Amino acid sequence: MNIKYPDLSTSQSAYLVTIRREHQLILFLRAAVLILFLVLWEWTANTGIIDSFIFSSPSKIGTCFLTMAKDGTIFPHMSATLYETILSFLLVTGISILAAVFLWFSRNLSAVLEPYLVVLNSLPKSALAPLLIVWLGANRTTIIVAGMSVAIFGSIMTLYTCFIGTDKNKIKLIYTLHGTSVHVLTKVVLPSAVPTIISTMKVNIGLCLVGVIIGEFLAAREGLGYLIIYSSQVFKMDWLLMSIVLLCIMAMALYAVIGVVEKVYQKHF
Repeated sequence: MNIKYPDLSTSQSAYLVTIRREHQLILFLRAAVLILFLVLWEWTANTGIIDSFIFSSPSKIGTCFLTMAKDGTIFPHMSATLYETILSFLLVTGISILAAVFLWFSRNLSAVLEPYLVVLNSLPKSALAPLLIVWLGANRTTIIVAGMSVAIFGSIMTLYTCFIGTDKNKIKLIYTLHGTSVHVLTKVVLPSAVPTIISTMKVNIGLCLVGVIIGEFLAAREGLGYLIIYSSQVFKMDWLLMSIVLLCIMAMALYAVIGVVEKVYQKHF
């Protein structure tokens, strides 16, 4: 009896078409949800169902942004927040990797410091911001440190856990070939930890933005966090909601950049 096998190339093409359609459907539904939300928001504000002074409306927020963009007053706030977020993110990434490597080399020290890292990671970071102002002053350094404080301890713990979870057989092979701990780190531990490092970066970029906004609430003279606090004090709800929308866009853009880095790594490695 002859058995007929399906054409694998045709099946693969059909599968890829299905995946592409599902992706397009998801994008369409995402856009539809956003548009529906904006339309309902605008309609309820214009008909008086909600108080447009308190809740504003998409059209007012858009007009507010265009006005501030035209006179250039919004861009210093956006650039300040973006700069502080990126700098705190880069510092968190570098320090976390170095600290995790140091703890990996010294298991006894890591056993001593682990409970302290857990406690520091559990602290409400908003409670640290006033203390940072006393220590460092009301300046940009305080804001950057506040941004780092939200992400750094959890990042160190995540990376260290990944390092010590590296395949033991690969480590034994390096030692069998008379390799050193440095060889194990550079040839096995770090390469195998790259996916975890990237996923941690995707989390940290959002956490650093949160920490920066906390710092700007208390110690800034510019930035979107400062603009939120100022607009709430003078009841400019258009400014406040516009700042929140800009923060959402900024967070998505930064996350997308890390996503591109991840795709480039997966493609080449």
